[in-house]
Amino acid sequence: MAWLEVPVLILLALVTLSNAEVFTALVDLENVIYTESNMLEAIKMYVKGEEAKLNLIKQKVDKLDQMNREAVSDPEHYLGHPVNGYLLVKRFLWEWTEIENMVRLDKPKTEYLVNITQYREFMPDGNDLSGAAAALLRLQDTYRLDTSSIASGKIQGTWTTPQLSAHECFELGRVAYNANDHYHTILWMKESLNRYDAEETKNADFSKATILDYLAWAVYQSGHMKEAQKYTNDLLAIDPEHERAMNNKAFFDYHLAKEEGKMRGDDGDIDDEETDEEQGESKQPKKEPKDAAAEDESTDDFVPERPSDQLAERTAYEALCRGDEDTVAKLNNPSKLKCSYQHYGKPQLFLCPAKEEVVFVRPYLIMYREVLSDLEMSIVKGIAAPRLNRATIQNSVTGKLEYADYRISKSAWLKPGEHGVIQKIRNRVSAYTNLDMETAEDLQVVNYGIGGHYEPHFDFARRKKAYKEGNRIATFLFYMSDVEAGGATVFPMVGARVIPAKGSAAFWFNLHPNGDGNYDTRHAACPVLAGSKWVSNIWIHEQGQEFRRQCDINRNKY
Repeated sequence: MAWLEVPVLILLALVTLSNAEVFTALVDLENVIYTESNMLEAIKMYVKGEEAKLNLIKQKVDKLDQMNREAVSDPEHYLGHPVNGYLLVKRFLWEWTEIENMVRLDKPKTEYLVNITQYREFMPDGNDLSGAAAALLRLQDTYRLDTSSIASGKIQGTWTTPQLSAHECFELGRVAYNANDHYHTILWMKESLNRYDAEETKNADFSKATILDYLAWAVYQSGHMKEAQKYTNDLLAIDPEHERAMNNKAFFDYHLAKEEGKMRGDDGDIDDEETDEEQGESKQPKKEPKDAAAEDESTDDFVPERPSDQLAERTAYEALCRGDEDTVAKLNNPSKLKCSYQHYGKPQLFLCPAKEEVVFVRPYLIMYREVLSDLEMSIVKGIAAPRLNRATIQNSVTGKLEYADYRISKSAWLKPGEHGVIQKIRNRVSAYTNLDMETAEDLQVVNYGIGGHYEPHFDFARRKKAYKEGNRIATFLFYMSDVEAGGATVFPMVGARVIPAKGSAAFWFNLHPNGDGNYDTRHAACPVLAGSKWVSNIWIHEQGQEFRRQCDINRNKY
C-alpha cells in the first residue's frame, strides 16, 4: 500500500513544521478538535477517491486476467487467430498504458493535500507534544497522581480516558529525561516497561531495549547504581552487542565490586600504576557510563537545587492547590468573614448592589458574586479568543517581556473602546472598589491550557518606577468559567485559597496604604486538572487614587 504512505508522510511533515503552541490554551485545543474533524473529512474524501480509482483498476485487471488465462491455457491455439494477436498487442499499447496512467494519477492525493494545507496553522507540532507531556508531569506532582492511574486513564476527580500505550508512557518519560528530570523519567519508564510486557501488539519501531537503556541511565543518575546494573544486565540479555550497555556494565560492575570489597573490609583498590601486562587486563573501565540519548561520552551537567525557602513555598503552594486541610489557614476570628450586600454610596449600585464576601483578612481578600452575566462573559471571550497569544512575564531584572514555563496560558488585551461591555465592566470595577480607572490597564483575558498554571508571583513591581502610572495598587480578577478540578487561586504565604466560580471576581490591594508592596499577596494560579479555565483581570495603578485611597503609615489598614 505504498500509494497511501506518501500523503501520510506529507501530513506528518506539515504537523512538524507548524508552531501554534496550542497546548498553552484550551480554546486553541478546541480549535484542534474541529481541525481534526475537518482533516477526517479530507482523508475520507481521499480514501473514497483512492477506492474508486482502485475499483476501476480492479475491473480492468479482472478483464485482462480473464483474457490472459485463456491465452496461457493454449498460447499456440490462441495466437493462431489473427484477431487475438492484434488484441494482445493492443492491450499493451492501450489497456496496460491506461492502467499505468491510472496508477500514476494523483488526483485524490492532490485534492487531499490542497484541502489539508488550509488547516496547517492549527496543527499541533513537536513543541505542543512536549508541552502537553510536561503539563501532565506537572499535574502528577501537584496533585500527587499515581503513575499507573494516569496511564490507565483513571484520574480521581475527572472522567475516564483511554489507556496509554507503552510507547506513549515512554514518550512521557523521554520528555522528563530531556529535562534532566530523573525522578519522572524513572516513574514513566517503569510504567512503559510494565505495559510493554503486557501488550500483545508490539510497535515495530519501539523495543524493550530502548526503555531499559533510558531507565538504567536515569536510575544511575539518581544514585542507585545496583539497580542501574540490573537494568543494564536485562538490556544485554536482549541485545548482547549493545555497545553503550557493555561499557556501562563494566563501569557498574567495577564500582559495585569495589564498594562490596570495602564493606568486607578489603582494600578494594586497584593499583592504577600497574601496567596492563602486569595485571593482565585492567578491570577498571576507562569510560564513564554513557547517556542513553547520546553517543558522546557523557558529562554530568550541574543542576542547581532550589533554595530551601523556594522548596518550602512550592510545598505550600502544591498543598494549597490540593486543598490539604493542614495547609489551608484557619482564622482565629472567623466572624470577620462575612457576606453582605453593598452599594458603597454609588447610585448605580442601589438597585443592584455588590454581593460582597470577605474570604480572608490579611491580606484582605474579597469575592464578589455574580459580577458578570453569561452574556457579558460570552462577548468578552468571543472578542478575545481569536487574539490569544502565549502569555508573557516581565523579567524582574531587565523589565522585558518573555515566555516562561512557570506561566502556561494564552492571553489577549481588550481596550475600553472596543465594545460597550468592556467599558461597562470597567465602570463596575470602579464602583465596587472606589478606585479611579483612568490609569488602570486594559482588560486582560486569559485561557489556561493543558495543566495551565501560573506559579507564585507578585502583581506589584519590586523595581522602582517600573510603571509611569505608579505601581499596581490593586487587582480585580474575574472568573469566567467554572473549573471541574484544580485551577484554584492560592496565596502560599498566608494559606488562603479561592475556588473559581463562573461570574464571580476576587479583589485585593497589592500595596499597603503607605505604598509598600504587600508580600502576603504573593499568589498563584494552580494547574487545571480538568475542565477549561477562563479568567480576566484589571490591574489598577496608584496614579489617580490619591484622594480615593489615602496614604497611611499604618500598614495594617486595608
